[in-house]
Amino acid sequence: MSVSIVLVPLAIAAVASWRASRSETDPQGRTYCQVGTRMRDMTLLAAALAETRAAVTAEGEMLVADWSGVRAEFSRDANGIWQANFTGDVDEARAVGIVSAIDQAYGLQVQRAVVEKLKRRAPGAGMSVVSERTEDDASMTLILEVGERP
Repeated sequence: MSVSIVLVPLAIAAVASWRASRSETDPQGRTYCQVGTRMRDMTLLAAALAETRAAVTAEGEMLVADWSGVRAEFSRDANGIWQANFTGDVDEARAVGIVSAIDQAYGLQVQRAVVEKLKRRAPGAGMSVVSERTEDDASMTLILEVGERP
């Protein structure tokens, strides 16, 4: 089976949200649907795919993710919006579930990147990291101390 999912950026997902609840068929008879996502960065997307236990390969501007019995090819359209084309042992519900897991893993990748950027920039802003804690829900708490600027 083949399912294509358009990964609509959250900024415009509200406008297209009515379409996310139903699938459509393209002229070739393939099922496709739209799903809201925050995914933009290809490197973070590759890391998120790996976090979902996918074997990830980059083929030019496309990412290919393989799970047991399912393959997804991620590419951007002319407007820069990610498309995910799923093949193998997959139906619409499973494809949407996989995208949800990827989106959650992507959110954690973004969080880690932001925390690392804060830690790198803190000294230049006259701050130092006093403590860092990761909670059970994967949220992070940083405590910064404000000191004199160097």
